[in-house]
Amino acid sequence: MKYDRINKELFISARSGFMKSMEKGALAVFNSNDIYPISADSTIPFQQHRDIFYLSGVDQEESILVLFPDASNPDHREILFLRETNEHIAIWEGEKLTKEAAFETAGISTVYWLDQFQTIFKQLMAEASSIYLNTNEHLRANTEVQTREDRFIEWVKKEFPAHQVRKSAPIMHRLRSVKHKIELDLMQNACNITKKGFERLLKFVKPGVMEYEIEAELIHEFIRNRSKGFAYTPIIASGKNACVLHYIENNQECKDGDVILLDVGAEYANYASDLTRCIPVNGRFTARQKDVYNAVLRVKNAAQKLLVPGTMMAEYHKEVGKLMESELLGLGLIDQTDIKNQDPKWPAYKKYFMHGTSHFIGLDTHDVGLWNEPIKAGMVFTCEPGIYIPEEGLGIRLEDDLVVQESGAPFNLMREIPIEADEIEEIMNS
Repeated sequence: MKYDRINKELFISARSGFMKSMEKGALAVFNSNDIYPISADSTIPFQQHRDIFYLSGVDQEESILVLFPDASNPDHREILFLRETNEHIAIWEGEKLTKEAAFETAGISTVYWLDQFQTIFKQLMAEASSIYLNTNEHLRANTEVQTREDRFIEWVKKEFPAHQVRKSAPIMHRLRSVKHKIELDLMQNACNITKKGFERLLKFVKPGVMEYEIEAELIHEFIRNRSKGFAYTPIIASGKNACVLHYIENNQECKDGDVILLDVGAEYANYASDLTRCIPVNGRFTARQKDVYNAVLRVKNAAQKLLVPGTMMAEYHKEVGKLMESELLGLGLIDQTDIKNQDPKWPAYKKYFMHGTSHFIGLDTHDVGLWNEPIKAGMVFTCEPGIYIPEEGLGIRLEDDLVVQESGAPFNLMREIPIEADEIEEIMNS
């Protein structure tokens, strides 16, 4: 891995939190992701399942974590099953975790090789009354592709039909949504790497540069700072492309007079950052571009103050809508007649600001969390209002990553990344 070893106290704490939430007599199982094929002998680079990583720090394929806090054998209350490494594997694929390294990574002393799993698991299930199975219950998840976890669930239900089944997802969503200090430090590092990439661009961008050249500058800076690369597919949208919310082609020329919307973020140690900034191709905003830019910035600055403990996200988004409505009136994009005649289910402001303002962020860019419960201190959210005007070939979105505090305004993990229009112009022209 490119990242430095993570303090295993993070994973010990996470497992403790999960096991405290389990029913008596239950065990839980978490599987690594598959390595997904492309064609021939090509594969997609491995990405670890975020749940097993959160609970163990194990970042390799063919790994299984079993938690059984009521096991009669104390050694079997936390178990890691790993693919056995040997000299041949080390030569062809590189270093894999040994049992000793697994302990240093996860803080789990009981480690077996994977070929022992079924034998030991049957012994554990004979003692357990129920099992927590780990399904992907993210509201936006695409679950068409069968995962290693899915195959395991099919096998368990067939082999152990008398056991009660419980869901891990609600526990994981609650635990993962509130970040440990170690996690916040990792996320801060991801944001710091993103800052370096963005500042590199302010000196690089000029009329005639291609969107993909900007992408190349970013990936260079990210990787040289121990990131695997982008936390999500980058959006580098110049001119009218910025009005396409998920524009990812990044293949157009950046033209004099246009604004580039950059929705990009580095990952670090599997933790995401999520930044959006808008910069003028020629280093100067027009008066109209700056008016729209500053309107979005005012909405963002006001909106993020609402991210305090006790806030319900549904109400938060309504309040942000009111802020945006006022700004759109000031810009002349909507008028009082539009507001009077609006559909309450799709207010007038939605014509120019059609997406949500905030989402959970952490191990996933759109991280797991419980949307129907009040937000808590330690949760991390994006704040990303935008105004999109296709008829003007202009889209402005601004986004930072914010940690909810016990009291007061949230802590901005991107506080040092330039955001004021005047500051961006100054740096680009220095």
